[in-house]
Amino acid sequence: MQFQEQVSALAIAYNEIPNNYLIDPIVEQREYLSDGAMIQWAGPTHDVYSPIHVKTNDGVHPFKIGSYPICTEKEALIALDAARAAYNDGRGEWPTMSISNRIKCVENFIKAMLTKKDLVVNLIMWEIGKTHADSVKEFDRTVEYIYLTIDALKDIDRNSSKFTIEQGIAAQIRRSPLGVVLCMGPFNYPLNETFTTLIPAIIMGNTLLFKPPKHGTLLHYPLLEAFKNCFPKGVVNTIYGRGNAIVPPLMKTGKIDVLTLIGSSKVANDLKKLHPKVNRLRAILGLDAKNAAIVTKNANIQLAAKEIMLGALSFNGQRCTAIKIVFAHHSIVDELNNLLIKAFKELQFGLPWEKNVTITALPEPNKPAYLNDLVNDAKKHGANILNEHGGFAEGSFFHPTLLYPVNKQMRVYHEEQFGPIVPVVAYEDIEEPIHYVIESTHGQQVSIFSNNPDEISLLIDPLVNQVSRVNINSQCQRGPDAFPFTGRKDSAEGTLSVVDALRSFSIRTLVAVKLTDENKTIINEIISADNSNFLSTKYIF
Repeated sequence: MQFQEQVSALAIAYNEIPNNYLIDPIVEQREYLSDGAMIQWAGPTHDVYSPIHVKTNDGVHPFKIGSYPICTEKEALIALDAARAAYNDGRGEWPTMSISNRIKCVENFIKAMLTKKDLVVNLIMWEIGKTHADSVKEFDRTVEYIYLTIDALKDIDRNSSKFTIEQGIAAQIRRSPLGVVLCMGPFNYPLNETFTTLIPAIIMGNTLLFKPPKHGTLLHYPLLEAFKNCFPKGVVNTIYGRGNAIVPPLMKTGKIDVLTLIGSSKVANDLKKLHPKVNRLRAILGLDAKNAAIVTKNANIQLAAKEIMLGALSFNGQRCTAIKIVFAHHSIVDELNNLLIKAFKELQFGLPWEKNVTITALPEPNKPAYLNDLVNDAKKHGANILNEHGGFAEGSFFHPTLLYPVNKQMRVYHEEQFGPIVPVVAYEDIEEPIHYVIESTHGQQVSIFSNNPDEISLLIDPLVNQVSRVNINSQCQRGPDAFPFTGRKDSAEGTLSVVDALRSFSIRTLVAVKLTDENKTIINEIISADNSNFLSTKYIF
């Protein structure tokens, strides 16, 4: 099949869609979760169209897979009041509940979540164009993450079950919740990345306002009943609508204690400024990144090419951890480019349920045009498209593009493309890529490719003070989930991992007592009578 025919085949007739991948009926969401109830919505709705196009008698069109409510500031503020009431200044049922009982609630949620797996997986695929195989992985990884979170919390609680005695004072030190959390996740990992903040926030005793991402909203709908049934009233509340209409009023109330957002630094900065008590606002943010790969003259070039391809083009490059610019030593840049050209040629694009497909349609309607602008700007300043069909765009599809030589005059040198463009810069002095990382406004990760230990060690020391993860002979990535995940500069605030997330959504609190005979008796009576969930020596297995 010729290239143009392959691209045209990305639009499919409805009756050609395999039955097990269909969304039938489409998901017309007319309710949302607030204050422990599924609230019916009779107002305006937003139609959700997949980046996958279908052929009809009227031509080729984006495929409608459902709709969701466009709520207003009024509904958002009601949900906020519900979360505040459930927290009740730390006196509510959920924040005062024992760790073991909170864990039971989350375990019940997992069981309910698993019953919706097939629908949620298909919605991930249709809403954001992720391959079916990767959508399954995202669901499974999310469930695994929740189990790991439970295990980590048990460890934390076991370590906190004893008393610390110093200078005649005994103290029990535990972690307490922070209050009401506003949680907003990203479109590229709409389930996994959202739940890596949402679940730790809940399990630590906070109450929650949850706004699903703009692309990736419907896939959360099948889980709302599980949230309703598994947690006390008001612990989880969903808000729907235009972000710029409903989120600023929430922040202006000053009643949001924690803002967790995975998205752009500009949005995060604007929202934080709206809060009237900034010093009381805790922020856990995963933001922009422009991760560089540095390929030295001593690198295994074949390994570097393989890892760069994986790091730059997994899910069409739509990952904050993606490699977004490549610095290659001038002596090996041609060899690296030739290997990348070959790898680009072997990439398979197509419909997301097709076997071995890696490149799919882009969910953001304006993204192909933006990527095209970046390519044209790079060409204007001297870059060439090295791979066949690079820069080709049609509908929601943009063909992966290898650009070389790239220089600092080009927008793609500075801007986070968040798409399938791989810019390559040739360097002579290793100080060039080091200074790029230093001068960048982003500071998430970097990848070093070299087989020379001395060379690697000389790069590690300056780079660990600029980014939060240095990868040796491998792509940039988030996992394993037990590792800390954060960034410097404009790339993050707070640290996420299984354990770090639990710490981020809580604060160390202690109960202290002078060790007089009278106080010993009081503490022993409280513990033996099991009257306090905080002051307890229970051991969770």
